[in-house]
Amino acid sequence: MNEAALKGIYNFLPISEAIATSGQPTEMQFEAIRDAEYDVVINLALPTSSNALPNERELVEQLGMKYVHIPVEWEQPTLEDAEQFFVAMQNYSEQKVFVHCAANMRVSAFMFLYRTLYQKVELTAAEQSLHQIWTPNPTWQQFMNEVVQSHTKLK
Repeated sequence: MNEAALKGIYNFLPISEAIATSGQPTEMQFEAIRDAEYDVVINLALPTSSNALPNERELVEQLGMKYVHIPVEWEQPTLEDAEQFFVAMQNYSEQKVFVHCAANMRVSAFMFLYRTLYQKVELTAAEQSLHQIWTPNPTWQQFMNEVVQSHTKLK
């Protein structure tokens, strides 16, 4: 596996042996993702996001990976977006998953939530990964709080 090729992806962040995140990969970087034996690509960016590839689904599927697109509005992430993401992560929990958006900001917030709510990762460890990318702005902090509250009510 060409580790350098993965590290060249904007805001690349390995979370575990089976999960990595990043900003928008290029066409060639998707080949490196495949070569690193990722089975699934989950994209949280909008089709209109900066550097979005108009043929991303086709490209990823031609490389033999599964493709899941959950377009998340930057200014208005929703509980439904989070639930779709959690379902996708659970569905592919036995496979290597590569999750990206435009800059890894959406993804880092979603991964923080998934890791704390589903994988029961310690808060400090999950926050460390989140803060390697960014500190969520008020919109995203409120969204994250709402998702946590909705899951707390379910239990």
